[in-house]
Amino acid sequence: MKPIELAERALEAAPPGDGALARVISERSLLMRFARSAPTQSTAVEDLSVEITVLRDGRLGTATTNGTEPGDLAGCAKAAETAAEAAARTGAPGGYPGFPGESAPRAHDGFDPDTARIDAEAGGAAMRAAFTAAERAGVEAHGVWSAGAVEHALVSSAGAHMTDRVTDAFMKSTAIAPDTGRSGYATGAGISTAAIDAEAVAERSSSKAAATGDPARLEPGVYPVVLEPDAMGELLMWLGWMAFDGLAYAEERSAVAGRLGQRVVAPGINLSDSPRFASTLPRAFDAEGTPKAPIPLIQDGVAHRVAHDVRSAARAGDGAVSTGHASAPGGTEWGIWPSNLVLIGGGAADSQELCAGIERGIYVTRLWYVNPVRPRETLVTGVTRDGTFLIEDGRITRPLEDMRLTDSVFDMLGRASGLGAEPVLVSDGEFYGRRFASGVVTPPVRVDAVRFSA
Repeated sequence: MKPIELAERALEAAPPGDGALARVISERSLLMRFARSAPTQSTAVEDLSVEITVLRDGRLGTATTNGTEPGDLAGCAKAAETAAEAAARTGAPGGYPGFPGESAPRAHDGFDPDTARIDAEAGGAAMRAAFTAAERAGVEAHGVWSAGAVEHALVSSAGAHMTDRVTDAFMKSTAIAPDTGRSGYATGAGISTAAIDAEAVAERSSSKAAATGDPARLEPGVYPVVLEPDAMGELLMWLGWMAFDGLAYAEERSAVAGRLGQRVVAPGINLSDSPRFASTLPRAFDAEGTPKAPIPLIQDGVAHRVAHDVRSAARAGDGAVSTGHASAPGGTEWGIWPSNLVLIGGGAADSQELCAGIERGIYVTRLWYVNPVRPRETLVTGVTRDGTFLIEDGRITRPLEDMRLTDSVFDMLGRASGLGAEPVLVSDGEFYGRRFASGVVTPPVRVDAVRFSA
């Protein structure tokens, strides 16, 4: 049975009332881990989940099952109804206005048939290429390779009837030099396994781990910095949550609350949520059935819009509508997350050109264990890792001991003085539940002053 047919049957099982929505999500995926240049673990997933959401008096109840028989669907629908009715008895009417109606999502190019076959040989070939590159550099390769195919079908009593298929592939390589313990990091991501050059990923990480010379040490302070895409992508991911969550905006918790239409970063910064940008991991619609479309978040340094689901748009008022950013019907405790962030590139050819003109600064491959400190100020803290280098007289000269970055993302983007010409897709590629591949498309960025704390 096709997922859309199963979703139709699930909706039929839902009780009449204020409304109901049924989703079916089918996943096939493979994840391979490797360490010390050898395979260590392989995990295959083949899962089909049916989710039914029932609306009662502005409140939602949701239940999920892996069963597909009529009795399974009836039991799931009853559990969702019971949850919705229990929520409705807790007090005043809830704030959920109703499920989106009939619409026609735009098609995208996010499905690759070859990747959808989930061929273990593709992962084996990627690991062999990584091991060969690491051996040439005299280091060990550690990391993961993963590929997945997901089909999402959604129907609702409001008339929504849609299906979407996507694929994704991801590789992470952390190279470690056995003699020094020095490490390097690189990733590759895309909608297809063919989009990942495993040897190139491993070579990038290996060259950093194999760098020679005693590591320099800098005191805490303010330094010019060049951020590789993995580091910049981490900061932009946190910015998406801290600034562009529509519910946080409606509740005046967002970093752009009261600041839309105002300049918040440097004029050269243009940030959007663009689900059909060339190198993103696209989707046609969200978990409530709202089609996805590009949203300008920052234009020429000016805060422009925020992302909404149905609930946050109703809360915000003033004509706000869902922008297709529900990760679950009614929202989640994590808030609303722009999952296709794109930072438009600038005029620098590469990271080396961004280093030119920096007398003494820091080159950052990636940031680790980043956490928000004061979200309204976009203040975060995190540690540089797996490839931190000293920039001297416009060149990367030697390794640098890792340092703790503590600064405002808006302030850093306000001090951005150069962007690479070619944005690339970066992703952490870690899946601890239902597969939902996402990433940030960003170039490397030079920031003239970044604060590092003790």
